[in-house]
Amino acid sequence: MPEVVKLKRAAFFDRDGVLNVDTGYVWRAADFVWRPTAIETIKRLNAKGVLVFVVTNQSGVARGLYGTDDVRRLHAHMQAELAEAGAHIDDFRYCPHHPQGVVAAYRQECACRKPASGMVLDLIRAWNVDPAASALFGDKESDLEAGLGAGVTSHLVTDERPLIDLVAAAFTEL
Repeated sequence: MPEVVKLKRAAFFDRDGVLNVDTGYVWRAADFVWRPTAIETIKRLNAKGVLVFVVTNQSGVARGLYGTDDVRRLHAHMQAELAEAGAHIDDFRYCPHHPQGVVAAYRQECACRKPASGMVLDLIRAWNVDPAASALFGDKESDLEAGLGAGVTSHLVTDERPLIDLVAAAFTEL
């Protein structure tokens, strides 16, 4: 008899404006500031066995403002700060492309740039995620479209509702 694989639940987060304060093209650790309740939200999700992913458009790469190594360094910085709090992000996906980019290698339309669902779909496949039991949290309509296109319930993050409350409503056991 074939092995039954249990699908996993996941929380997909846009980065800038959801997990950190969006000051425009955040790529240096010195400019990174966590939004209120973001670390505690991730920690609670980790404790409940919900996978935590970041899906972020990083057009600053295509625009020549910073490179892919800078993006990876910032994500490593985020992981280090989360580790100090006893939390972690399971995986990151970012899109360095933009159709009007000045860096030729990244000047393109692609399936990963939100509102396309490529990053979300890639994580679903790589981590055996159940889209119907998962949720995406973003601060832009393009974030929500990316989640919905992958079959993931999507929630708009605003300043009026703390992230931890929004996530707790989506994952009721938190």
